[in-house]
Amino acid sequence: MSAQYKEGRDEERMRWFQRARFGMVIHWGLYSLLGRGEWVMYVERIPAEEYSHLAEEFRPSRFDAKEWVLLAKQAGMKYIVLTTRHHDGFCLFDSKVSKFSSVAGAAGRDFVAEYVEACRNLDMRIGFYYSLLDWRFPGYHQGPEKNPESFSQMVEQAHAQLKELMSNYGKIDYLFYDGGWIPGIEQKEIAKYWRAKELNSMVRKLQPKIIINNRSGLPEDYDTPEQVVTPSPAGRTWESCMTIGDFCTWGYTRYNPNLKSVTQLIQYLVTAASGGGNYLLNIAPKPDGTVPERYGERLNEIGEWMRINGESIYGSERIPAGFGGSWGAGILGASTAKGNKVYLHIFRWPGETAVIPGIKNKVLSATLLKTGRKPKIEQTANGKVIIKGLPKEPPDKYDTVIMLELRGKPEPFNYEGIPL
Repeated sequence: MSAQYKEGRDEERMRWFQRARFGMVIHWGLYSLLGRGEWVMYVERIPAEEYSHLAEEFRPSRFDAKEWVLLAKQAGMKYIVLTTRHHDGFCLFDSKVSKFSSVAGAAGRDFVAEYVEACRNLDMRIGFYYSLLDWRFPGYHQGPEKNPESFSQMVEQAHAQLKELMSNYGKIDYLFYDGGWIPGIEQKEIAKYWRAKELNSMVRKLQPKIIINNRSGLPEDYDTPEQVVTPSPAGRTWESCMTIGDFCTWGYTRYNPNLKSVTQLIQYLVTAASGGGNYLLNIAPKPDGTVPERYGERLNEIGEWMRINGESIYGSERIPAGFGGSWGAGILGASTAKGNKVYLHIFRWPGETAVIPGIKNKVLSATLLKTGRKPKIEQTANGKVIIKGLPKEPPDKYDTVIMLELRGKPEPFNYEGIPL
């Protein structure tokens, strides 16, 4: 990573992302027609020539990018990331270096352009997902040593298409690389084969304010844990990406009964925010461009919760280790923090009294965000905060948030050497 873009050297460029905390990623393309996930070409060993015929069937009659953006806004999301091209090589944009695109195919449309326009009209931050690998190139499967010519052609295509994406659609806020792994090549070596330093330099020259992830083999701006919420070391920006359904259903899957509940999704979002990280949640539209009803229902429910409790998520800071006990809110849930305010996310409602250990600060007040009610507070000499006068049942069925106003920024109580 160049010194110019080391963590903390460009705070203004990163500020919106670190405040946003919640975004949407959209997996949609030819694979949606088959309804068996975005890896269907590879998993089912569909020959490239056979797979290419899907481009003549891809006519999404109900595609409306505005509806996607409105759904994200309804959910309280602050940015969207569209798969401009996945591992199958099919572009949702007009590429001069590949005819395998939605513009050259039956659709005859630049869906990236329509998506960008909708985001701009609705004041949504714009992100592009781009897969570096392309399964259609023999050199990818054989590796750069055995078939250097084909592999080099694939790399040249990636550089050319990233230049198109960074040049043709105005200001882009965010770039999510994927598909950086190379058969037979160690992860620490992939940056060399993708010519990542050269590639990212070009991207930043065309888009000086863009934020880039770590999947081209270089650290760049942020880490990307997938399907887990695992904080990076303190001081490092990170974002957890996750599906609503199973781990393998980023793309549309016709039958997938195992969707995460609203409660699970909110708890993942809270866990990310408590570690000072972002939560990027995936949707998988149908071939016609509409979003499955069960996805929409969950996002709308999250949005209702965010309208009341969003202040506990947006701009959250990393909660100090040990503050509020091992989990941040004792056994009851988790905590997020912002300045001198701590938000207790009560996942397991205790009844009329809640006990939160591990708080060194003087607590000045407590407020239930759902109702505005201000319960009584008692503090003990051994770091326990006892909140009394709570309702018997949780005011919010998903996660009731109690805001604590502290004297100073949150500090953990040190229990070392103190017996129970």
